[in-house]
Amino acid sequence: MKLTQPLRPDARDLDALRIGLSGYNQAIAGTHLREQIASFIKDERGEVLGGILADIKWGWLHVDWLWIDERIRKDGWGGRLLATMEEYAQSKGITRFHLETTSFQALLFYQKQGYTVFGELPDMPPGHITYFLKKLQD
Repeated sequence: MKLTQPLRPDARDLDALRIGLSGYNQAIAGTHLREQIASFIKDERGEVLGGILADIKWGWLHVDWLWIDERIRKDGWGGRLLATMEEYAQSKGITRFHLETTSFQALLFYQKQGYTVFGELPDMPPGHITYFLKKLQD
């Protein structure tokens, strides 16, 4: 046995870690829908001007990334992207959503979409706060 130094991982080692952890989690928590999903805003040339990336895991939708190009940021696209992802999750029986945002990103936007803060991590990144938000649908 040996413990490796912290290095950039190779794909084979990451696969072993993922398979091992997934097997353990499944043995304890059971099998649940797991899916990575995304939706994009594209212009007439196919250029991506925004999008959302999320995971469905353990009965929750987790929004990983949501970005809108500055040129179209105030046109309601963020709300449409988030609603589209939530509606997709609901079609799969998922009614609980969560995400993170920082103090310089979109806290007020998410709160306007019905998300509530359930935790904070100060100085993440340094000088800012990371907020953890959730939304539960009936």
